[in-house]
Amino acid sequence: MASMSSTLVETVSINYEDFNESFLTCGTCLCTYDGGEHTPKLLPCSHTVCLHCLTRIAASQTRDSGTFRCPICRELITIPRGGVPALPPSFLVNQLLDLMARQRREVIPQCSSHPGRELLFCETCDCVFCRHCADGPHSDTPCDHTVVPFSIALKRMSEILLYRANECLSKLGSAREAVAGELRRLEAATAAADEAIDRQFSELKASIEKRHSELKAAAAAAATHKRRMLEEQLKLIDNEKAKVEAECSGLQQQVEVREVSTRAATLSARLGDATALSEPRENAFLAVDFGHNDALQRFAEALVELGRVRTSTTFPGLCTLTLESVCVCGLEISIALHTIDYHGEERRTGGDPVSAAATLDDAPLPCTVTDLDSGIYRGRTVRARARVRRGLGRGAGKEQLSQPVAVARCPKRREIYVLDAGNSRVKVLDDETFAFKSHITNEGLAGRSCTGLAVTADGFLVVNWRTRTLTEVSPDGTTLRVIRSERLVEPVAVACDAPSRRVAVADNGARTVFVFDQRGDIVLEVGEGQLGLVGGVALSEELLVVADSAVRVYGPRGELRHTLANVPKGRGGYGGVALDVSDSVTRVVCVRSVRGRPSILVLDPSGVGAGGGGPGCGVLAACELAERRPRRVAGLALLPKRRALLADLAADCLRLYTYW
Repeated sequence: MASMSSTLVETVSINYEDFNESFLTCGTCLCTYDGGEHTPKLLPCSHTVCLHCLTRIAASQTRDSGTFRCPICRELITIPRGGVPALPPSFLVNQLLDLMARQRREVIPQCSSHPGRELLFCETCDCVFCRHCADGPHSDTPCDHTVVPFSIALKRMSEILLYRANECLSKLGSAREAVAGELRRLEAATAAADEAIDRQFSELKASIEKRHSELKAAAAAAATHKRRMLEEQLKLIDNEKAKVEAECSGLQQQVEVREVSTRAATLSARLGDATALSEPRENAFLAVDFGHNDALQRFAEALVELGRVRTSTTFPGLCTLTLESVCVCGLEISIALHTIDYHGEERRTGGDPVSAAATLDDAPLPCTVTDLDSGIYRGRTVRARARVRRGLGRGAGKEQLSQPVAVARCPKRREIYVLDAGNSRVKVLDDETFAFKSHITNEGLAGRSCTGLAVTADGFLVVNWRTRTLTEVSPDGTTLRVIRSERLVEPVAVACDAPSRRVAVADNGARTVFVFDQRGDIVLEVGEGQLGLVGGVALSEELLVVADSAVRVYGPRGELRHTLANVPKGRGGYGGVALDVSDSVTRVVCVRSVRGRPSILVLDPSGVGAGGGGPGCGVLAACELAERRPRRVAGLALLPKRRALLADLAADCLRLYTYW
């Protein structure tokens, strides 16, 4: 048996363009090597450069030294005695050129005017030529155009074409998916429409069948009544007939005239009864009338108008949104959607399934969409409405207030404290439901002269301007400490930093804010008699905020950092201030009234805000309290979900607002 052997030959596929660019192209001028001007020359450093480039380099670098540097590795090359043309040729490159000339087919057109010359491409002029073409700007005259071999240009353009093609295919794929998705939604909408039509007409058929049964039942009832009456009359007639026949049956045997005459008289009487029974007591008329009114016509007309198939030519990509109102935090915003069809024309009818969603810090806001039936849809975010809390009128009852001058919230106990100055007490409410919990009384609240309230770690602190004292009271009404100072003249507002147990007291008599430590000693004074009538004060470890005719922000050492949101002299003032600390960011929330128009301001204590550097600098948001406007705000407390609870001194109530 003859043995057979096989040999596995591994072949490698080489891309011609890559091979030509890597081995057969001069790395300096990017021209393909040839047997003429671009003859490949081998340098002593083993690099290959075309004759044209070496001649140009040697002419610019040689001078009197007779050397030049390799353009690739910068090694110093000595020019031989015969000059640059005497450099040895690159045999490897020449062999590769011969091999490629024998193996490859001609794929690049040659110059029609100069056969055998490789074509070049000018990227500036977008034209093809060869070195020997003298027409145009691409002759031997130097120019600033970018010229590359046509093979490289072809490769570049092929890559660009491929990239654009892939990009186009990607977009077409996305477009196809979008259209396919729309087709799927169309099929679902068609099925839903068919189901709705079947359901509606099933109900209509049921109504028709019901009316059909009612009419048939009415006809049957009328026929039954007539039939009963006529059948009863038939029975009477048969009875009378039987009686008459019985009377006449024995007449032939009667011989007495008197007896015969008597029966004749009786039959005469029965003849009258028979005459009465000869007329049917009911008639046979029974018909159904559909022409007594226009119900059938109205039904036909209503049936023609029943239902309609709605479609839309709206093209979402061409529709536009227009902001119809100024975008102010806390106020209602109105946005108009103008719909355009796929022909680029404005739509004049409505009915599109338009929906809108609004969020604030990932929380949904109520939003409404109104179809104006003109191709325009108006969306509005519903403005948060003010709600009156425990405003049952002036009095001393459980749910009544008399001069609420301050309000504060204790997050730890989830309670709201209202300083009810007119009743010399503190009302305690639940901070979520605002339900009444208790009343707290203390000797520090006596005299109806308390004006300031602040929550502490153990209870709350009240300031009495008449006795010029600060009293800390526990939740059960026990006095925890009393702070007195000869420096106090007319203390009206108080704030507390619970961690450090420091207390800030605004004194309108001294026109100064005093800061007491936990022992009751004054450790800091700000204002020094220069403040106006203070409407609120807030205190933290790093900030002291005082609101008189402006919001003044002080540092921990009492240095004035910023003056924010000035109120012109005699135009109004502030009625409460608090610090909102959320997400490690501190903001100042205050109530300002200018010319009787109160508003809630949100300020940046660093002075950076929408107001720039003017009087309104640091203002992040401003919301005018136009709805259920408070008459005189005397206190402010911040609640979760960016809500502000205001004590309305003049209206004897609490008002709840939302703010940004």
